[in-house]
Amino acid sequence: MTEVAVNSLLEKLLELGRENTELIVGVQDNVNDLVADLQILKAFLKDASKIDGDNQGWKQSLKEIRNVVYKADDSVDKFLVEAKEHQDTHPAAKWIDVPYWINVKNVAKEIQAIKNKVKDLQVKYKPLLETDTQLSTLSMTTPQPIQINLSDEDDVVGLEEEAKTVIDRLIHGSEKLEVVPIVSMAGLGKSTLARKVYRDSRITFEFVSCIWVNVSRSYNKTKVLLNILKHLRKQLDMNKSDEQMIREIRTFLGHGRRCLIVVDDVWSTDIIEFIKHVFPNNKKGHRIMMTSRFEEVGSCFNHDCHKLTFLTDEESWFLLNLKVFGKRYCPSELEETGRNIAKKCNGLPLSVLVTAGVLAGRTTKREWQLVYENMGDCLIYSNDPRTYVGLIKMSYDLLSYYQQACFLYCASFPQSFNIPAWKLIHLWIAEGFIPVQKQFTLEEQAEECLNDLTKKNLLMVIEQSLDGKIKTCRLNDMFYEFCEKEAIEEDIVWAIKNAPDQESLETKDLGTCRRLCIDSSTLSNFLKELRKKPPMENVKSFLCFSSKPIDNQTPDMNKSLHKGFPLIKVLDVEPIRSLFSKDFYRLLHLKYISLSGEFKALPLMFVKFWNLETLIIHTTHKVRTFEVKADIWSMMRLRHLHVNVPAKLPPSSASISKERECNIHTLSVIAPQSCTSEVFTRARNLMKLAIRGQVFSLFDSNASGLSGLDMLKRLEKLKIVNDDPNLEKLKMVNDDQDLEKSKIVYDDQDDSQVMTPPVMVFMLPNTLRKLTLYNTRLNWRDMTKLGPLESLEVLKLRENAFSGEFWEPEIGSFARLEVLWIEKTDLQIWKASSHNFPRLKQLVLILCEELEEVPQGLADIPNLQEIRLECTYKAVKSASIIAKKKLEDHASSSVSRFRLSVFPPHLDADDSS
Repeated sequence: MTEVAVNSLLEKLLELGRENTELIVGVQDNVNDLVADLQILKAFLKDASKIDGDNQGWKQSLKEIRNVVYKADDSVDKFLVEAKEHQDTHPAAKWIDVPYWINVKNVAKEIQAIKNKVKDLQVKYKPLLETDTQLSTLSMTTPQPIQINLSDEDDVVGLEEEAKTVIDRLIHGSEKLEVVPIVSMAGLGKSTLARKVYRDSRITFEFVSCIWVNVSRSYNKTKVLLNILKHLRKQLDMNKSDEQMIREIRTFLGHGRRCLIVVDDVWSTDIIEFIKHVFPNNKKGHRIMMTSRFEEVGSCFNHDCHKLTFLTDEESWFLLNLKVFGKRYCPSELEETGRNIAKKCNGLPLSVLVTAGVLAGRTTKREWQLVYENMGDCLIYSNDPRTYVGLIKMSYDLLSYYQQACFLYCASFPQSFNIPAWKLIHLWIAEGFIPVQKQFTLEEQAEECLNDLTKKNLLMVIEQSLDGKIKTCRLNDMFYEFCEKEAIEEDIVWAIKNAPDQESLETKDLGTCRRLCIDSSTLSNFLKELRKKPPMENVKSFLCFSSKPIDNQTPDMNKSLHKGFPLIKVLDVEPIRSLFSKDFYRLLHLKYISLSGEFKALPLMFVKFWNLETLIIHTTHKVRTFEVKADIWSMMRLRHLHVNVPAKLPPSSASISKERECNIHTLSVIAPQSCTSEVFTRARNLMKLAIRGQVFSLFDSNASGLSGLDMLKRLEKLKIVNDDPNLEKLKMVNDDQDLEKSKIVYDDQDDSQVMTPPVMVFMLPNTLRKLTLYNTRLNWRDMTKLGPLESLEVLKLRENAFSGEFWEPEIGSFARLEVLWIEKTDLQIWKASSHNFPRLKQLVLILCEELEEVPQGLADIPNLQEIRLECTYKAVKSASIIAKKKLEDHASSSVSRFRLSVFPPHLDADDSS
């Protein structure tokens, strides 16, 4: 995508001019001239966006411009590697390095030639602005969609009776293993119906284990087994064979209660036969629910397939209205056109959703009429999924250039893959897709882009966090096919998905590819062939996603990877057990690194990665802490550090000025011993912090490592996990009347020890929005420190985070709290009212077995929408009284529905909504 390439190169050159002028000594004037011409070219491309994107001549022109920009980008990157290595040599040797200064002159000439080429292209293509076909006024503006929060139930129009039928079939019937197929043509809502059934409370009660597996056209049996095990148990052993995992699944299901597995998007009978082979037929009433476009596939397992029908015109209009306007009414002047648009969708929910994404934010009759005219009669009258391309293209064309790049980039993940939102956002930024805007951080802009794509119904939200943010998302299969094709056309990413033979890898032309995504089944062959080829300086990103490490790895694979792409910027290869070779440390342009391997520490040499922004390390070594030896405080561009075990951070570098703050936004997770005032002084820009380990020492009033938290004036998310190996031997003895009489008893056959209970002696910053405490065993009296936090929206108290029999929050506390989650506590009496939690929306109580009742005063909170109880038996009756009051209050109002869910179901509970 030409605009992305120009913008990315321009930002790089501007950063060099601001921060690293010493690297471009000798070519600075040439770089400045190139910057000026690129800025003109950027403005030219903005004007040229009016040209019809389907014009083949203009497409070819954009490709020519893009190739020139790529050549400039590669030249600058090669030069910077040499300049950086030259800079690191001994000062006395710098000025007698004759080959380097000869190269500087050559690079200056090369940049000048590229600059002249850029000018020539502008002159060459300028006439197109006056003569070429222009887009309609519809695509000249891209209004922001109206913010509409819709639950999955709101999206399911016309499927209520269908869901009831499928649920009955799953719950009742034979004790033998049965398959219930849902079949229909693409776009009718098979997956939507399956998801509604999967989340229904009757299903979660009847089936103790509910598992969702996406398979699609190509699937991996190992990944399917890992997915099943992930739902059945928390600990996964990636080194087990398929047969070992099958035996483990059979053993678990053989002794447990009923299990439901949903297999989404089945293309052949093989995968269902395989899952039937995995499941024990032990007369427990296990069920397999499958979705497929092909009735002949479903009927192989059950002749009575559940066939979806088209929406009526009225249902189509209802869904369109709901997605565009939410709970509000459509303006009368738009209704007639809106009904005509809905009718043209021909009863296909997917067509309605995509069209709603185009209409969202557009408020004039003329704009709606243009949408109606551009839809085309032939667009969706055929059962061929390819007829959706025009509809998807219409929505795609209305995106800004960087939104288009972000959307197409999603094809770099495997089909039907649930994409973690945080990873996607970091990748978009590293790839240079997100333009710089002074008033917003790059992360804020990327998150807004993600939200926008979901509002336009181009990305599906799969999972949301408690604060309503997107946790995982994915592409609908037809959107995936569109993105895959368009991503290659626009040079966004080239995906090599299937395991090709050696010959096809040798002949594949990757000479112009900028980003490569390799399927794990293909990786070994690809890296073997890569060794035979010269370095591919054109490849700037290399991605490989898999749920388990690749078998039969050799050290040569790492060497091939590091030598094969000398100018790489993005490296995400967690399935490879990585090693740090000499060639790895020459990849100086790396901005994003995601690796796994048997690492004990982060080497000192990592400071060479002066461009690094995101570092994700997954160590498979059984260590309790991961030592960060590299001086991360001197890596001024590093923003996100993710490690799967607690990291011990290095001391602050004496060579770095104390006034110079680093730019780290995320530290997850770090060890308690790294929670020092020195660390927090350096990391003042921290927005997300996770701490794990023996955290009791942090609560010591004499040397509290958390006392520096109030320095973090931008901190929004904090997680503290007490992960003590002796935790099972600890027993809290509380005295609510006298804290000094409370104690922690360490009880062992050979040893007995009394410890002082933890006390929250530190202050938390007022910017905190989400707080999670796990097994910290604080006294409920310490809640007085949390209540005044004026930004706190989500509070999760897990596994004895607080201990004691009585809790009464102060009046006026938790003024903005929306979600309260309490899990596993000995709390017995809880007194509270709407004066304590005036904005509470969701209350979750899990394993609060001693809690006598849910405070009745919570019924007076206007925004309270859900109370969820799991294994909190004594409080069920009081929760039911609150539910009845809420339902009575809401019966005659337009306030959101209230829901009480109780598990396991209880005679005193009314699970209603």
